[in-house]
Amino acid sequence: MKLEEIQNPQFLKNYDQEQLKKLALEIRQFLISKLSVTGGHLGANLGVVELTLALHKIFDSPKDKLIWDVGHQAYIHKILTGRTGQFDTLRQYKGLCGFPKRIESEHDVWETGHSSTSLSAAMGMAVARDLKGTDEKVVAIIGDGALTGGMALEALNHIGHEKKDLIVVLNDNEMSIAPNVGALHSVLGRMRTAKKYNKAKDELESLIRKIPAFGGKLAATAERVKDSLKYMLVSGMFFEELGYTYLGPVDGHDLEDLEENLRYAKKTEGPVIVHVLTKKGKGYKPAEQDIIDHWHGVGPYKIESGEKIKAKQAAPSYSRLVSDTLCTLSETDERIVVITPAMILGSQLQGYAEKFPDRLFDVGIAEQHAMTMAAGMATQHMKPVLSIYSTFLQRAYDQLVHDVARQNLNVILTIDRAGLVGADGETHQGVFDIAFMRHVPNMVIAMGKDENELQHLVNTAVKYDDGPIAIRYPRGNGIGIEMDPDLEEIPIGSWEVLKEGSDAVILTFGTTIPMALEAWEILAKQGISVRVVNARFIKPFDHKMMMGILQEDLPILTIEEAVLQGGFGSAVLEYANDHQFHSTIVDRMGIPDCFIEHGSVTKLLEEIGMTTEVVVERTKKLVSDKKKKGLYT
Repeated sequence: MKLEEIQNPQFLKNYDQEQLKKLALEIRQFLISKLSVTGGHLGANLGVVELTLALHKIFDSPKDKLIWDVGHQAYIHKILTGRTGQFDTLRQYKGLCGFPKRIESEHDVWETGHSSTSLSAAMGMAVARDLKGTDEKVVAIIGDGALTGGMALEALNHIGHEKKDLIVVLNDNEMSIAPNVGALHSVLGRMRTAKKYNKAKDELESLIRKIPAFGGKLAATAERVKDSLKYMLVSGMFFEELGYTYLGPVDGHDLEDLEENLRYAKKTEGPVIVHVLTKKGKGYKPAEQDIIDHWHGVGPYKIESGEKIKAKQAAPSYSRLVSDTLCTLSETDERIVVITPAMILGSQLQGYAEKFPDRLFDVGIAEQHAMTMAAGMATQHMKPVLSIYSTFLQRAYDQLVHDVARQNLNVILTIDRAGLVGADGETHQGVFDIAFMRHVPNMVIAMGKDENELQHLVNTAVKYDDGPIAIRYPRGNGIGIEMDPDLEEIPIGSWEVLKEGSDAVILTFGTTIPMALEAWEILAKQGISVRVVNARFIKPFDHKMMMGILQEDLPILTIEEAVLQGGFGSAVLEYANDHQFHSTIVDRMGIPDCFIEHGSVTKLLEEIGMTTEVVVERTKKLVSDKKKKGLYT
């Protein structure tokens, strides 16, 4: 059967080992070819080809629930469930999602782009199954990196306590987005090197049962001997002590070994761990040889060499700029330490790690721990910098409120991927952080208009001593502006007038400033005078400038690449209301009350009406409404 002809995975039930091996080869070749054009999560998917085939052969999706943790490794699952023909549109506007998507297929039973959620979801589905009296199997597929997440450990503990009938497939490739860290990773390392023990364990039990039993004492002794030998034989007792039946380690690229263990897991009562060893990038040499995991999420590349195809950029990436600025500051300030939750590569902190290996802490996929660890450091007069994606900062909200802001601790947040991120879609769009940080007391929030202002804001944050401060910056490269040689401090809460005007005011910051400046030019040619303000401090406001605008009674347009509810525009409205300027006309542009799916940032902005043309029209309407208002007052 050709890949394009696959409608559902039922055909696998009749495939023998040779047919499955051939199919695995075809799938790998297909992915390497397609992702060389579209980009995507190549390494993780090449590593789970055989595992996905075995899961769909042994289990009956969608009746049986296959829950993919993070979900970036579900491309083979999508192929086997009838979506091969859509791969030309992968991660593109209105195209195939790069993660499981419930509206795409009945086989996608759980959506996620964040790690460590699958076990809790599986527990929920297993409880619902038991309450309804149905008999489907629930299978969670989770990576060793994701297993270190606090939520996964909470669920692991609860499942073992409740003895729920579900299967956890531990996909152990020794990597998440970067090499894993932590004690649990070391435990798994010992288990990887242990010999497969299920057969030995069963043979031992059979041998003990053949010993003539002289009363309960000998039986009890035999049981203790069996347990002692089990401890000697295998590290899998870590999971067995939590209440799981442990199977493995299993060769994740041996279909026969996979099928045998999955069948055994399927008929075993209670929670089961199937420990599967896989290799990220399997079958494509450039990805196999990558120890840092540059092949986790890739853009287009040349198949023959693995060389990445990138547009030439004169400007550095924002992430690299922040890392370099921190390096410069750390040379003279020994208090600075950097913490990141498994994002050394993503936030381009490799340079910092090389220069200051003792001052960079990768805590693994543990955002909550990272935030409170930073708070603990701040109590000891250090300068902790938490480098974190906007989408992952959501997971540490309670710690930000309770542990950092409430104690007014001087923690610096450098928030990467702030704004729309494009191809990764709705699970990764960094559009909520302003709304959930702005209402937190003691917070300072800022975003630079370009890479030069960003370096000064990072310096400002390090010099700031009065509480938590967050510096936001977008994904991608700077705009190519000339960089100042010396770092400066920008007064906290200060705004900057970029263009003078007397008919209306546009208040904006960060990535939407170019849009406002383009609109200014168009409006100027039409005889409309608009003031453009770089409102780089989202909190606190520039009270003097804001009050002046209100006293001039100028209509205001706010623009933000973030959600409108509770965002910067809302703050402007609140300010006007609180200072009794009830007649001020304020219009807001930003992300509407919906989740923004995947696609290029340009396409997504067009879809939600955030373009230069819309800015021009809405500004003209503001000026017109102001004139009409003047006629009636």
